[in-house]
Amino acid sequence: MDITLDSAYWNNRYREGSTGWDIGHPSTPLSHYIDQLTDPDMRILIPGCGNAWEALYLHEKGFRQVYLLDFAERPVTAFRTSHPGFPAEHILLEDFFSHHGHYDLVLEQTFFCAIDPEMRPLYAEKMAELIVPGGKLAGVLFNCIFEQAGPPFGGSKEEYEACFGRHFTIERMEPCLNSIPPRSGKELFVELIRP
Repeated sequence: MDITLDSAYWNNRYREGSTGWDIGHPSTPLSHYIDQLTDPDMRILIPGCGNAWEALYLHEKGFRQVYLLDFAERPVTAFRTSHPGFPAEHILLEDFFSHHGHYDLVLEQTFFCAIDPEMRPLYAEKMAELIVPGGKLAGVLFNCIFEQAGPPFGGSKEEYEACFGRHFTIERMEPCLNSIPPRSGKELFVELIRP
């Protein structure tokens, strides 16, 4: 890979407004999933949160243990400024792979596809470390290979099963039926349980 996917790279993408993944609201698969959650006290992490539309949606629904994490300073600072009612101590400017904490649920939305594919086994291992036994990793993964060089980086169900199967019980990994139109037919919804 010719580029380094570090915080400077992502800060620059935000500075340039080159954020095609940001649709300005929670994606339909995630908002529908969030609508089914019933425990407002569960600890939820959103890594690679960017503008954190999912966090706002959760917060509006009464979830008070929502934590945002990103190592790009620009979106984190913008979120803090724009949403002073969101607990500042829950907005974390950190590298996911160095983060320590324990969560009942981690929501995945455009983070996995943004990291170097060689890091995916470490991602799965780190998720297993952060999620409590019985907790879940849930969200959306691309189910396609992109013609252009990433990010985003695609993949397949078979690849994801191999990546996560060592650390999680796969409860659901199936095509999304409610993707936004540009992503229709290209996404899998995953729900993985930490044994």
